[in-house]
This record gives sequence, structure tokens and C-alpha cells, in this order.
Amino acid sequence: MYRTHTCGALNTEHIGNTVKLCGWVQRVRRLGGMVFIDLRDRYGITQLAFNEALNSSLCKAASELTRESVICAEGLVIERERHNTQLVTGQIELQVRAFELINAAQTPPFTIEDDTDGGEELRMQYRYLDLRRNPLRQKIELRHRITIAVRNFMNQLGFLEIETPVLIKSTPEGARDFVVPSRMHSGQFYALPQSPQTFKQLLMVSGFDKYFQIVKCFRDEDLRADRQPEFTQIDCEMSFVTQDDIITTFESLVQHLFFTIKQIQLEPFIRMDYAKAMSLYGNDKPDMRFDMLIHDLKPYLCGKGFSIFDTSEYVSAICVSGAAAFTRKQLDELNDWVKRPQIGAQGLAYCRILEDASFKSSVDKFYNSSDWQNVATFMKAQAGDLILILAGPKEQTQKALSELRLEMGTRMGLRSNSTFSCLWVTDFPLLEWNSGDPNLPESYRGRWHAKHHPFTSPKSEDIPLLKTNPGDVRANAYDLVINGVEIGGGSIRIHDAALQKQMFETLGFSAEVAEQQFGFLMHAFTYGAPPHGGIAFGLDRLCALFSGSESIRDVIAFPKNNSGRDLMIEAPSIISAEQLNELDLKIKS
Repeated sequence: MYRTHTCGALNTEHIGNTVKLCGWVQRVRRLGGMVFIDLRDRYGITQLAFNEALNSSLCKAASELTRESVICAEGLVIERERHNTQLVTGQIELQVRAFELINAAQTPPFTIEDDTDGGEELRMQYRYLDLRRNPLRQKIELRHRITIAVRNFMNQLGFLEIETPVLIKSTPEGARDFVVPSRMHSGQFYALPQSPQTFKQLLMVSGFDKYFQIVKCFRDEDLRADRQPEFTQIDCEMSFVTQDDIITTFESLVQHLFFTIKQIQLEPFIRMDYAKAMSLYGNDKPDMRFDMLIHDLKPYLCGKGFSIFDTSEYVSAICVSGAAAFTRKQLDELNDWVKRPQIGAQGLAYCRILEDASFKSSVDKFYNSSDWQNVATFMKAQAGDLILILAGPKEQTQKALSELRLEMGTRMGLRSNSTFSCLWVTDFPLLEWNSGDPNLPESYRGRWHAKHHPFTSPKSEDIPLLKTNPGDVRANAYDLVINGVEIGGGSIRIHDAALQKQMFETLGFSAEVAEQQFGFLMHAFTYGAPPHGGIAFGLDRLCALFSGSESIRDVIAFPKNNSGRDLMIEAPSIISAEQLNELDLKIKS
């Protein structure tokens, strides 16, 4: 037996017992005739004590151990002379009688401590070392607890966890596929699934009315902090349900997770349609932890001679409570901030409401106190508040104002990680027109494409608009947003072959292409498809939210970096000419 206990298990009840511990050397300290070692495993730290007076050779060998070496120590549990309240095992120590050096370690490239000196790229290169640190270990353990809680909850509701294929068919909708060449079928390719969407719908046709799966998905798209080329979904589908049924069921799941994992009792979630979210927050995933609503000031600020406002399609503002004390330097910095390419605004105008209720603005030449009083009354602004105004093309400026709102929420301390605000956003547009976004596949350009996916059902009352005004059709879709992050999204699906065919026609698919890509699904619908719908939660995002992490990389054991590379195993990598020949592939020179 290598060990009788873990390094987090011992306490005063074990005093007088002889035990064996195994783990990694966290640090070595020599004090007079004593050597102390902090021995670490994933359960905790136990102090080992070596007494030179009892065994000088053992004490000498212990003093020569390097950090992160793996050892096995046997000894007597005794009470520590000075208790360490920072450790669960801080009242005892192990008086070592014998130890074995199992594996000596080289000096690590960074310190394996909570506050490490290693940069992110270096730590990703040595991820197996980084995972020894408490912050990452705790986040991986948190992820485990969340997945267990999900499985238990879904099982209690009668859901079956069913695996779906990983090697599937490439389809033209959604993000770019990762493709896998077939050796046995020269010139043909599998795709890795962006989601199990069609398979879970086929499971509904098969009669499995409650399905879920914690599943890996793959998307070949540009990366950022909350995206990875491979990610994990909590994927769910139900038959004979309405939108309200699904929202109620999975709101309960999220409430269960918050109570089980964080002991937080969430109130019933707010519901808001897409149009209202865009109008009030400029964003279809608004952060509801603070107010700071967007107000349309065009009726109040246009026609006063200020050409930028007078000629702009969109003039709107937010009111930042208590920010009138911002200095000119701070306001100039904000003006530069909104002009950055990532934000895209033309510039920032502002109006301070001073403590004496007078007004001081950056455009005083064009507006008097009466004008600003009307604005303040409309926005319910008070003395001490700061009004920030943007103008320009609606879509671009709305996005910029949304980003400004989030930035001011952060600067004013209104976005605490310990506060959670949950929101269902509903009634999204079913379709979006793309005139030539270079970030989308060429097949998307110059046509309508599905905002979610082509299997989303339109609102029944909007179906006639598919032929006359596709842009006005609302989707029977819903997203769950927590603290401004889209945690999950889903929809009621089309279950009628004729409506699915009409949807493909609206998306510009020829009958031949629709049959080639999705004929299997439409054929299945002709054999009795129940009404069904579902949702998928981003497990990585959910875990990041629960752990307070800014990036989902923190809650993934072996993530990719911002360039989609695994620095540890050096992937992607070049494959041999022999492999290429077997696959009948050639690489461009």
C-alpha cells in the first residue's frame, strides 16, 4: 500500500497513529535541527517533520529534496507546536520515520503556487503542472460537481443520456465545420459535429421523448475568451412540449445548480423579447445586474443645429448614476475608448448634472439648460449623474452604446461576480440577411440565413410572412442569459416536412441541395414526428460563471490558446507524407 491517507485527511483524531502519505513536495524549510516539508496532493497539504536528533541521515536526505518531487512518507501523527489555521490539517504534522523518493523532479518552469510567476502561454505549455495549482484544481473539481448535479437532476426527470455520432456529415449551415478525410472513401469527408442537432431530433422521432447528453462539439471559427474550437454542451430535447414547458424545466435545472453548487436560491427568471432587449440595452444578451438603460434622445437633441446629431440615424444615451464627478481627463479617455475599432463609435458627447442641478455639457454651444432639463426629466437623471451620448448608424451605434454601458458598469463597480441576474430572451428574428460578411462562408452571402439554425420553428402566426417579408418572422426561440453571458439557447423545432421544405426554400436551398443535405431528416418527419424542442447549455461558460473566471480556458483541463493551438502537445501539427498519400490529399506549397 502506497498510502493509508490523503494529505487532506488527517486531524487531531489521528494523533498517535502511524500512517503513510504520498504526494508532491510543495516546499522544503530547514529550521535549526529540523526540516519541514509541505506535502501536497489534490486533497490538501500535510506538514512532514524530520528531526536531526532522531535521524540525521533521514533529515539530510529530506533537506535535499527538490520541489515537486514525488515521495512516500511513513511516520507518527503528532500535534503541531504551532497550529496553522490556514490548513485543514494545520493542527497536526507527520513525524517522519522513513520516506521513499519515488520520482525526483526538475526545477519547474514556474512556481506551483496559488499566486504563480508563470505567464499564461508558459502555463499552457506545461498545463499538467499548472493543474497542480489550487485555483485550477478547484475549478476542475467544480466542473465535476456541476456535471454530476446535471446528470442527477435530468435522471430524476426521466431524461435518458444517449450518445450521438462524432463522425457525421458536413452541412452548409452554422459555423465552419472541422472535416475529417476518409481513407476508405477517397475524396470524401466526415465532419465533426457543431452540435447533435439533427440526431436529437431523430431521437424524438424515434420516441425517446426526453433526451440529454453532455457532449463535445466542434466549430472552426475565430476564437476569443469564451470560445474554443472544441467545447462541451449540455444538450437536451423533449417531445410534446411548448416553449413555456422547456423554459420552466430548464429554469428549474439552473436554479437547482445554483442551490446545489453555490447555495444560492434564485428568484424566478425575467423574460424579455428580443426587440425590447435591443431597445433598452442594445444587446440580445443584456447584463441585468444594473440598470443604465438606453434612451432614444433623437426627439430631444435633433433640430438644434448640432449637425452630428441632426444627421444621425440614431442618437441615444445612458445615464451613469453618481458619475458627474468624472474629470475632463477621464471623459477624454472615454471618448478615445469608444472610438477604438472594437467599439466603432464616431465620438462621445456628455452632459454632467452638477450638485446644484445645473448642467455642463461638451456641446453647450448648441443646447441650453432647458434642453438638458427635458433630457434629464425623460431619463430620470438626477444631480450627480452623467449622461453619455452616442450618435451614428443605428446598428453600429447601438452596439457601441451597449459596450459603453458594460464598460461603465464595470468602472462603477456594478458587475460583481457574486451577484447573478438571470434572463430569458425570446422572440428572436428567425432570419438574418447577409450581404457579404467575409467572416461567414461564401454560401451565406447575398441571402437569408437562419439566426439560430434552419430547424427552428417560426412563430405560428408569422409563417405567412416567410413568403412576403422573411425579415419580420419571429423564431420560436429562447436564450438564457446570466450576467450578460449567453449560457444556453434553444427553440421549438419544425416537425412538419412541408414547413421544413419551405424554410429551406426561404434560405435559398434548391430542392436538390435540401435533399442532399437534409433529406434524411425530412423523410423521417413523414413517418410521424412529434412536436418537439430543446436547448443546449454551454457547460464551459456555465462553469466559468460559477467559478468567477473571465475565460473558459480556466475550467477546461487541456484548452487551446487564442490561436486554437495546444501548446502542450503542439497541435495542430504536420502529418507525414505517407499519411497524406493514404488519404489521397495534397498540401499546397
